[in-house]
Amino acid sequence: MTVPAVLRGRLGVMVGVSLACVLEAVPGMPAVPRTLAGLWLLLGAPVALWRGTASRVVSTRDASLMLAVGFAVVTDILVALGLNTVLPLFGDDRPLGRLDLSAATMTVLLVIGVLAPEEEREEPPAGSGPPAGAAAVGGLGALALLLSVAGPIRLNNGFSGAVSTVALVTVAALLVLLVVRRRRYPASLLETGLYVAATALLLLNSLRGWYITGHDIQREYKYFRLTLGGSLWDPSTYVDAYNACLSVTLLPVSVVRLTAVPDLYVFKALLPLLFALTPVLVYRSVRNVAPQFVALLSAVYFMVFPTFFSDMTFLGRQEVAFLLLGCSMVVLTDPGRPLARRRWTFSVLMAGVVLSHYSTTYVVVATLGIAFAVDKVWRLAARSREPRPRRRSQNDQSTSFVTWWMVLLPAVLALLWAGPVTGTSGQLQSTLRIVAQNVLHPGQAQSGSSDTSYSLLGGTKASPEELLAEFREESIEQTESQRAAGAYMPLTKLKSTPTPVVAQADLPVTGLGKALEAVGIPVPALNGALRQGAALLLQLLVLVGFVVVFRSRSRSFRPARDQVTLTAGALAVVALFTLLPQLSVDYSVLRAFQQGLFFFAPFVAAGTLWALRWANRRTVPLACVLTTALFLDLTGVVPKVLGGYPAQLQLSNAGRYYDIYYPHAEERQAAFWLAQRTANDKGQLVQTDRYGFSRLQTLLTGKSQGEIFPTFMRTHSYVLLGTTAARKDEVTVFYRGDLITYRYPMGLLDATKNQIYSSEGARIYR
Repeated sequence: MTVPAVLRGRLGVMVGVSLACVLEAVPGMPAVPRTLAGLWLLLGAPVALWRGTASRVVSTRDASLMLAVGFAVVTDILVALGLNTVLPLFGDDRPLGRLDLSAATMTVLLVIGVLAPEEEREEPPAGSGPPAGAAAVGGLGALALLLSVAGPIRLNNGFSGAVSTVALVTVAALLVLLVVRRRRYPASLLETGLYVAATALLLLNSLRGWYITGHDIQREYKYFRLTLGGSLWDPSTYVDAYNACLSVTLLPVSVVRLTAVPDLYVFKALLPLLFALTPVLVYRSVRNVAPQFVALLSAVYFMVFPTFFSDMTFLGRQEVAFLLLGCSMVVLTDPGRPLARRRWTFSVLMAGVVLSHYSTTYVVVATLGIAFAVDKVWRLAARSREPRPRRRSQNDQSTSFVTWWMVLLPAVLALLWAGPVTGTSGQLQSTLRIVAQNVLHPGQAQSGSSDTSYSLLGGTKASPEELLAEFREESIEQTESQRAAGAYMPLTKLKSTPTPVVAQADLPVTGLGKALEAVGIPVPALNGALRQGAALLLQLLVLVGFVVVFRSRSRSFRPARDQVTLTAGALAVVALFTLLPQLSVDYSVLRAFQQGLFFFAPFVAAGTLWALRWANRRTVPLACVLTTALFLDLTGVVPKVLGGYPAQLQLSNAGRYYDIYYPHAEERQAAFWLAQRTANDKGQLVQTDRYGFSRLQTLLTGKSQGEIFPTFMRTHSYVLLGTTAARKDEVTVFYRGDLITYRYPMGLLDATKNQIYSSEGARIYR
């Protein structure tokens, strides 16, 4: 490429940055140009400017593009953090304004444009058009995206989940098309298809509800709103681990300030769109060391795991952290660039993970530490068998990527960030203290989360009735002293207030389900067996694949040394989460397994191919059948078609997730009414259930408490019942890592308080 062409490309980007900054400064700029200008400043221009640097770290163009996206996200976070840190020193107590952010972003991008190397562009072949298969992948992908947006909208308007079900079938068809036609399609088209499939799958869940819907995302949104409202991020004002995650505070604030995207859809759409890159990153990282089919299967298994599509869209901070973790795995597995350069890039990405999400950081540090130890033991064992160990150069393929300082650096950064910088290490200290007690006194350990029931290793579990009884006794101990002072209702009034556990209701058995029952196949038992079998199958495939590959009996996959040690580390972490109850309570085993798939997904694929090796030429079709069956079952299509299984949020207006996470207009109106009533008395306490509080926390601006279990009932307080409690007399608590739904004793409220507000979906007592 000639020098003038290089200059035109770089200068064009920098001129675009300057123009976008000017548009941001114009008062009253219409939404569309302002949004385009903001997205260019935050994503488009940084990606274009970082491509040259990325191309010197990874050896393929697609990898450099995805790595540049990771660099852009880290850049946006650091720009906002720098502005938030520096401007208050000069008396600006609102540093996160639109003009300040746009000017700072432009300045940083211009500096990057001057200092960063230019990407070496490849001229497209003369007469080249769309790649083979573009029409098929594009058409099926467009249909999947259309249905994935239409399906949630219909459900949000009270219609059925039929469109969402068809969307899932369309996504499954798109994935099958990519696998079957993999040899005819270029890598760029395969990766585009994976991205579209992942996007459609995530939007089906993230777009549910007209307001913020989900578990952690509601609290993330609260701290984002506090940062946005004050145009300042101050960890000392709100000392909470969620507030320490810049991925859900500073990053969304930058997007909202510089674009016209509604803040709701930064969380419901933009973050999922970024996270949808993770399966593509899994594909690229595996493709660096394995055949195309293994790479595709790895990406599909990453998407098939239920946490990906049912929980990750409710974890904005982990979505960003996983994006950066996926980028780091691409760097790790690419041997085509100097080792030192890749190591430092990996560490930079780990620093981004530290700023994005605390739990992801801790799990990664543990995985790296165990992998480093395994590598050392492995080398010592190998060295003892070699009479004359040979010297290895830094670029030797047998040289380990993970070294001691790569383990130490993110660990130190995480401790500094959670400790002196933000003061949010309390949860980590509490978890480690309880884990130490469990190890030293194993007989006294409490049960772990019910997630461990899906593990091959099992784990101590308790029934919902046992957990609720334990919760009641613990609550009585916690409130004993204040109850004696009259703050809580006397226990004598609570003796006749039973709280029986309510089991999750199943969907009605459909016509097809009744046909199966007519021939002696009970549908509820079948659905339960399929789910349990799918969980055990994935774990078995990991172990089989690891053993087969490690013993060099697999021709389908020759992993890098670090992939073996990191997989050993990830499996050890998942095992620890299963065997140590407190870890499964504070950080879900299923989320740990999803994170582990970044490392051991190719071993799942290798295990699949080894298990199907007897089929010879039919191995690929059978693998497609297996993964498609897993996809349709785990995403809820099979239970939806048969019935006899609890409803899932992305397909129904029913089920536990719908009851506790879905926001309703009636309860929001009630909360707004109550906020007005108590506006002049900020000391007045409002009680609601844990998940009602989560849904309404941005409206409950006064003193509030997210618990209404009878033993926690205050003598003088308002009690707000949300939609599920008002309509079904059911309340859910979260205890020891589990959700427990019980029948609420409404007679207690009727006997001790006066009802002052009532609607179809909310009640308020005083």
